[in-house]
Amino acid sequence: MQALRTAATGMSAQQLNVEVISNNIANMNTVGFKRQRAEFQDLLYQSLERAGAQSSDQGTVVPTGVQIGGGVKAGSTYRITSQGSMTRTDNRFDMAIQGRGYFQVLMPSGETAYTRAGNMAVNDQGQLVTEDGYLVQPAITIPTDAMDVTVSKTGQVQVTKANTPAPEIAGQLELATFINEAGLEALGDNLFMESGASGAATTGSPGSTGIGQILQNYTEASNVDAVSEITALIVAQRAYEMNSKVISTADEMLQAANQVKS
Repeated sequence: MQALRTAATGMSAQQLNVEVISNNIANMNTVGFKRQRAEFQDLLYQSLERAGAQSSDQGTVVPTGVQIGGGVKAGSTYRITSQGSMTRTDNRFDMAIQGRGYFQVLMPSGETAYTRAGNMAVNDQGQLVTEDGYLVQPAITIPTDAMDVTVSKTGQVQVTKANTPAPEIAGQLELATFINEAGLEALGDNLFMESGASGAATTGSPGSTGIGQILQNYTEASNVDAVSEITALIVAQRAYEMNSKVISTADEMLQAANQVKS
């Protein structure tokens, strides 16, 4: 009975849906996290009678035909890159991106990764790094005698030293943008890698055309909405239960067929 297999694909799809939703909820407090949405596609159809086929010698055709669907499959897990809310931290090395763009991070392998998480710090050499110690690119070094650090909306890093009234420029941050941000490959640890789907990175100074600005002393919160996720979770649970009911019904029908005596 085809209904058994069809309902099984529905249960598998809703299981994936719940896994995506649970990951969103688990990362509600992850800095710079972007929620995902599971999207599905119907499977191939079995054509018992093809629409448009000739049904008589007089040239009449079948108007609709008979097609039976094979169920559902996962099409993609689409990442929604909408802006998260700004959270003030009063940490001078925390930075949030307001608008498009990603911070560039130098990985130990020498590759460049990208992140929206702006909860930065400095290492023992005064270099600006992520919370895992990866260098932010272009490299920014804070002098050991710096009394204060200021990051402008355009990404210019200035430091103020003792007995020096005028601030000095310590470096210039640049952001990377992609034609298809949803196509970035997630690595975990709030990091992404460029992929064939995302397109090549385009770098530029914050505040320039098509690139967001930087807000110092802030971090970008996750864009997960708790109410929407709980609602989606309930819908997925009900859909899973209904597919399970189809399997039970199909099993009862098979039992009835097996009990028919000649």
